[in-house]
Amino acid sequence: MTTQLHEPLLVVEDSNEDFKMLQRLMRRMAVQNPIYRCTNGDEVLEFLHQQKSDRPSIGEAANSFDIIPRPSVILLDLNLPGIDGRDILERLKQDRSLKEIPIVVFTTSSNPRDIEYCYQKGANGYLVKPMNAQQLQKTIKAFVEYWLEANTPP
Repeated sequence: MTTQLHEPLLVVEDSNEDFKMLQRLMRRMAVQNPIYRCTNGDEVLEFLHQQKSDRPSIGEAANSFDIIPRPSVILLDLNLPGIDGRDILERLKQDRSLKEIPIVVFTTSSNPRDIEYCYQKGANGYLVKPMNAQQLQKTIKAFVEYWLEANTPP
């Protein structure tokens, strides 16, 4: 499987273990999209607003480019240090220049209140992180097939 689009994916994940597993699975699926990572809410806001301020790239996204292309999709964990994912979701969907970026929540919470809240605040998808490795692989495969291959971003 190879992706047709090579647009960046922004992963907002504070767990190194979860991020490495996600990277490993995507590599196995031959995902060609550049993957950038932010580990907390402040980094997300800085990363996404850097085009406006010409700041150098941060975190896992650090490379020779000062300005990173706009992500085609954001994979967002809810439970983050500092500004949590719920607040990030709300802020991004209220920002005129960022609200069109699809945001898929990827979290361990299967709480119906979290799910309802995220959709009310503009989430484009909600995936519960399975604890089982096989289920995690199926979930990531479904994400890749839809959001990185089939979906046409704005």
